[in-house]
Amino acid sequence: MLSLVRSALQISGRGAQRTISRRSHHKAEADFHDKYGNAILASGTLFCIGIWTYVITSTGICWNTSPVGKVTPKEWRQK
Repeated sequence: MLSLVRSALQISGRGAQRTISRRSHHKAEADFHDKYGNAILASGTLFCIGIWTYVITSTGICWNTSPVGKVTPKEWRQK
C-alpha cells in the first residue's frame, strides 16, 4: 500500500513539474485574437445588422406575406 501512495505522489509531482514548465514557455504578449477579437466581432455584427436593415427596408422584396383575404377562389365548374 505504501508503494502505491509513493507512486501516486511521484506521478502528481511530475504532472505539476510539466505544467509549470509548459507555462514558462507561454508567450507573455497578447496574440492577434486577444488584441482585436472583440473589435472584429463587434464590427461584423454591426455590418450584418446594417446589411439586413438595408435589405428589409430598401429593396422592395415581397416577403411571402399571407394570401388570406387577397386571393379569391374561382367558381367551380363541372364538365
